[in-house]
Amino acid sequence: MGDGFIAITGVAIGLGKRVESDIGELEHIKYVIKCGSDYLLKVFAPPGAKSNSTVGSAGNDTKNLIPNDINCWKRPEDMSYERPVSVCNETASDLAGEIIAALSAASIVFKQDNGYSLGLVKTAEKIYEEARKFYDSSGYKDELVWGGTWLFFATGNHTYLDYATANFAAAADNETMEDKGIFNWNNKITANAVLFTRLRFFLDIGFPYEKALGLASNTTEQLMCSYLSDKYFNTTPGGLILSRPDNGGALQYAGTAYFLGKLFNDYLTLIHRSGWNCSDGGFSLEMLQSFSTSQASLYLSTRYNPRKMSYMVGFGDHYPTRVHHWSASIPLDGQYHSCTKGGRWLNSQDPNTKTILGPMVAGPDRFDDFSDERDKPWFTEPSIASNAGLVAALIAHHDPPQPSSASNSPNLGLDLMGVFEKVNNLASPNPLLFTKIYMA
Repeated sequence: MGDGFIAITGVAIGLGKRVESDIGELEHIKYVIKCGSDYLLKVFAPPGAKSNSTVGSAGNDTKNLIPNDINCWKRPEDMSYERPVSVCNETASDLAGEIIAALSAASIVFKQDNGYSLGLVKTAEKIYEEARKFYDSSGYKDELVWGGTWLFFATGNHTYLDYATANFAAAADNETMEDKGIFNWNNKITANAVLFTRLRFFLDIGFPYEKALGLASNTTEQLMCSYLSDKYFNTTPGGLILSRPDNGGALQYAGTAYFLGKLFNDYLTLIHRSGWNCSDGGFSLEMLQSFSTSQASLYLSTRYNPRKMSYMVGFGDHYPTRVHHWSASIPLDGQYHSCTKGGRWLNSQDPNTKTILGPMVAGPDRFDDFSDERDKPWFTEPSIASNAGLVAALIAHHDPPQPSSASNSPNLGLDLMGVFEKVNNLASPNPLLFTKIYMA
């Protein structure tokens, strides 16, 4: 749940003004975040206990003859099988990093509730001390850098920034070719680079972290340029970016791409930059905005989507009706349904008995083909991982009313300083300094 949690939390921190003033959803989002942070607090066991944290369900696969969350199709209220948990140990430092980041980010959201916020930070710090012992494990470095970065934002303790910046390059080197340029549950390099790029905005050029932050800004530059060039990513015939064309679930990766693109567009707008340079040219803010808008349209618009449908369930007149979802497919008929009985709805061609409003399904394949069939989850499954980026992207895409012509600053609905409130010895936002750093 870490990726979904951090995306929603990021919305509340950085885009809180948009969520509250124009949509009126900030308190609702904070409630959702607290459900997640409360859960993470409950499953954590302090150092000295038998385990450091419990995670997920164990033994879930289709070949397992024992009923589990994968091979048994039934409503949650009918579940009667055991759901064992696994333990966070030296093989789960990636999960630990996600939990550190989640609790740290949540502490910023709930800063007005000092007791609760402090409890979140203290727990994150305890997990951090344990998780660093497992740092040499391959594939976990980006999550631990991610956790250290958010813990720095939550506390202002430069020890965490020291750790994150010192290990950012190693984490980037550890990034697989398959994950290059992707922000998802398995890769935090791209998002961390954007965070570091924003942080660099607030630092003097002589600051000791310049080397790592410079690498991050280069990574961000390459990322944004790659979105707008066909040399890096292919697209579907309709224009949906294909970050991982052979893995399905194209909308998940397109969502985080257009979220990061829109966020960077906002940052450039705030410092009065009209565009950015790339090795093979450059792009204007209008080009980056157009990219984000086009990806959103392909998600939701029956006009621009080649299938003339929306991939968000319940949005528009034409959307998936056979969503890969247990509860939505099995009727509320007052009867108990075993795995076998429930399974008949998995293979049924009838529409779901209930409509789950709001989630995005996995989406089309690389050719823009889509099959609205419940037993094909690579098309019709809504997941937390895929919807996390969507929520953040749609909020980022909402532009508040613009100020009067007498104002020199755009109204982007961004809380520019919120994430840096605990950070000491950083300069105030200075567009001239930022331009100096990047134009040097």
